[in-house]
Amino acid sequence: MKRGQKKRSTPDYYAQLAQKEGYPARSVYKLKEIQDKTAILKKGYSVLDLGAAPGSWSLFASRKVGKEGKVHGIDLKEIPPEQERNNLHFSIGDMYDDSCIDRISGGSRYNVILSDAAPATTGNRTVDSSRSIALAERAIELSVKYLLPGGHLAVKVFQGGDSKALTAAMEKIFTSVKIMKPKACRKESFEVYLVGMERKRE
Repeated sequence: MKRGQKKRSTPDYYAQLAQKEGYPARSVYKLKEIQDKTAILKKGYSVLDLGAAPGSWSLFASRKVGKEGKVHGIDLKEIPPEQERNNLHFSIGDMYDDSCIDRISGGSRYNVILSDAAPATTGNRTVDSSRSIALAERAIELSVKYLLPGGHLAVKVFQGGDSKALTAAMEKIFTSVKIMKPKACRKESFEVYLVGMERKRE
């Protein structure tokens, strides 16, 4: 158990629901609420999921984009191959490695980039926020290179630090930016999600 993390003896409502609906983690309901409010995922879309393990966001996205779409998940951790399907593929790789992203994308760009990536937490909010912001900055950087015009970005960030600068950076790239705290976020969590809507044309 990580420092500063409370032991959870029994699964909560969202964890039980995830198990019932065939998702590996409760985090899927954060994306579901984002989707319900923004409709960033549509049939036929192509999606890149950064920090995809254990795979819940990728699986949810694959169900939304349907057989006409595609989802590529990338993580440093291996994801069980049985989660893959015709429109969903996982790769072991580093989101900081452009050559790895190039290999996964095959030269194509995406309609949506998702990032629920989180750093290894220390229990020090300042340190954890700083590391989270670095991950979010990387997701924003990748959205400039790999998102199609009109595409969307949903990225997690821990509150604190220079999160306002992240929002300002996204406002230069996207037509609008929404800040969301889904109900599935734990009460003690200080995470929020930044959703960039409709990437501006270059």
